[in-house]
Amino acid sequence: MSLLDAVTLLRPWWFAAIPLVGLLVLRAAWRAAPLGDWARVVDPALMALLARRGAVLGGRRQANRAAAVAAALIALALTGPAVERRDTATFRNLDATVIVADLSRSVTEGGALKEVRQVAQGIAEAAGTRSVALVVYAGDAYLAIPPTTDRESFATTLFALDADTVPDRGSHPERGLALARRTLAEAGVVAADVVLISDGDGIGEAAMRESAAMRARGWQLQAVFVPAARPLPAGVPKPDRTALETLARAGGGTAADVTAPAPVLDAVGASTARHLAAGGYTVLAYADLGRWLLLLAALPALLLFRRSA
Repeated sequence: MSLLDAVTLLRPWWFAAIPLVGLLVLRAAWRAAPLGDWARVVDPALMALLARRGAVLGGRRQANRAAAVAAALIALALTGPAVERRDTATFRNLDATVIVADLSRSVTEGGALKEVRQVAQGIAEAAGTRSVALVVYAGDAYLAIPPTTDRESFATTLFALDADTVPDRGSHPERGLALARRTLAEAGVVAADVVLISDGDGIGEAAMRESAAMRARGWQLQAVFVPAARPLPAGVPKPDRTALETLARAGGGTAADVTAPAPVLDAVGASTARHLAAGGYTVLAYADLGRWLLLLAALPALLLFRRSA
């Protein structure tokens, strides 16, 4: 990885100030003269007489260059060049992932339970060394796996899920999301991804409120849509992709299909630093190098205070 790849700009909009500084420097250089503006306001004959008597000393242009260099360094410092802190990933409560899996009849009897298990395992692997929890729901929600970094035990429990895991009939995703939110809050997690694997059934105002509450905490809600693999029995609700996508957007995340979950896996697999920055905790994720550039800008600025003999 190159040096440029390792540096992140925290406030890139300040780059707009650098061309402005350049324009001001060119303007100052164009208008500047050894005597500044005195030559424009003093009568030419009087100025010539003063020059012959040695009463006029020419100015220096170096001050303009020193001011330009200092201003450019200050503008560059304000862009916030930063590098990711090496110890970010060592704090387990900084970043976590909670998978919320729909085990209602529309999913289990729709023939897509195998795909649900597979994509949940893929999400756990994408989370890397971060802790992952699993919430399952139908008519009610349960914490099947508390936050853990043990991927083997996670996979064992995950692939034991079936249609009888949740005994409560119905589909209440808001209960699964509420349990995920409480789990993260109790663990004191700063940044998090909550991944809802569902066919979109049962999403209403309560689920939207849970999504908004997560986003307010700086957490992101991702969604994986599970279509029916075979005809559903009579009375079983049909999948609703639109509702699931709307919920994901409200939670600041993205939505994908269970057969093509790459966008969600990429979001979950992003570095802890990126997750923290997205949640407004940039200072925990990056070391800002701008302060050192400000110290460097002080060197040409000192030249502006130099007095001539």
